[in-house]
Amino acid sequence: MMKNRSTVPVARLFGPAIFEASKLKVMFLGVDEKKHPSKLPRTYTLTHSDVTAKLTLAISQSINNSQLQGWANKLFRDEVVAEWKKVKGKMSLHVHCHISGGHFLLDLIAKLRYYIFCKELPVVLKAFVHGDEHLLNNYPELQEALVWVYFHSNIPEFNKVECWGPLCEATSHDGCRTHTCETLPEQPCLDECSCCFPAVSKIPHGRHGEDDEEVAVERRNLLTKYRYNRSKKKQ
Repeated sequence: MMKNRSTVPVARLFGPAIFEASKLKVMFLGVDEKKHPSKLPRTYTLTHSDVTAKLTLAISQSINNSQLQGWANKLFRDEVVAEWKKVKGKMSLHVHCHISGGHFLLDLIAKLRYYIFCKELPVVLKAFVHGDEHLLNNYPELQEALVWVYFHSNIPEFNKVECWGPLCEATSHDGCRTHTCETLPEQPCLDECSCCFPAVSKIPHGRHGEDDEEVAVERRNLLTKYRYNRSKKKQ
């Protein structure tokens, strides 16, 4: 029996990532589930329980910090947070994952964590789509919005941004990921405008960057750090 039990997490890790709607709990906190995100900041906070294997998705105007309390969440840092952005008239979904930094144990398994996040991201995106289904049904054009994934790490190899293609394709295995050296998210207008929203990220810097200067969550800081790391490698 002990031998059979030990193979279960291994099979789960390297087997197919499957989304089960019955295991998703959705909470709307201060936002209308049918309202277009370009009219109101909209953020997703997704966590899961290792005990029950259930997912909890909070849809709100900013990160649901109360969902991230507890020693397990602070230790494992396996939450995924995302926000809709409007840049120069185009909507896009920006997803943030914490790979390492803030705890030495995460540094030791950074490569494995990066692999797991990449493998599970299609499930995460399916949870967003299913949990916010009224929004996606009312505004089907959001299915064509690009998905940008930010991997935050104090290890340069894993501190990067990836484009996973349109949302409708990113929910499939591996989406249509592009190499980080080929493309980066478009920058918003420097001056006040009506074609970019929101002007400031609703994901606070401290949530992913605490205790680690190398991990930057605010988009512009992250891209600056990424470009700096790339230029150092070329030298």
